[in-house]
Amino acid sequence: MAKLTKNHKKAVSLVDPGKSYGLNEAIELVKKTSYVKFNASVDIDVRLGVDPKQANQMVRGVASLPHGIGKEVRVLALVNPDKEAEARSAGADFVGLDDFIQKIEKGWTDIDVIICTPDVMAKVGRLGRVLGPRGLMPNPKSGTVTTDVAKAVLEVKAGKIDFKVDKTGIIHTTIGKLNFSVDQLAENAKELIQVLNKLKPTAAKGTYFRSIYLTSTMGPGIKIENNSVGV
Repeated sequence: MAKLTKNHKKAVSLVDPGKSYGLNEAIELVKKTSYVKFNASVDIDVRLGVDPKQANQMVRGVASLPHGIGKEVRVLALVNPDKEAEARSAGADFVGLDDFIQKIEKGWTDIDVIICTPDVMAKVGRLGRVLGPRGLMPNPKSGTVTTDVAKAVLEVKAGKIDFKVDKTGIIHTTIGKLNFSVDQLAENAKELIQVLNKLKPTAAKGTYFRSIYLTSTMGPGIKIENNSVGV
């Protein structure tokens, strides 16, 4: 078992593991319990009452966070030549097709999001073994396979996030950085929760939002009261 550092012990001591905190109070605790020397990410973990093994209970979608996530998102647009200018003008960091497909096949994945048009999916599909495990495979449901490349790039750059429930029924994603204000992080968290609420599968039975936790990079998890985020 890993030995806790002095700083981590101090951070853990500030959190009551048996208590659920209001959203704003939890965010303030996340800030107080962070001991790293960099601008850490603030993450949210939402355990849902779904069985991801059942196709009709899969939860996947996108959310446009009002304040972004505080990170420069590197976007690759895999498009034919007629769409290259559109992708570049919208702010895509990398634009092309065959050359980048070859790079990815050799192991290059130095990007955060890939956007492509439907007409190139036959070529992109063979990259599934490389992109799938890294969560980079374009998907129409997340808006990353589209004919409106410019809109997709702009939305991703502005703070649109793609999320998917894991095999244990948990949504894990970033909602900002420690230097965000309490209000900014709260608004981002509430937006994500509202989107998840709208995506509740009709086949899901019982309590949908089982638990919600906030944490910072290397910081302790802090449980949130469901009603403080509107659920």
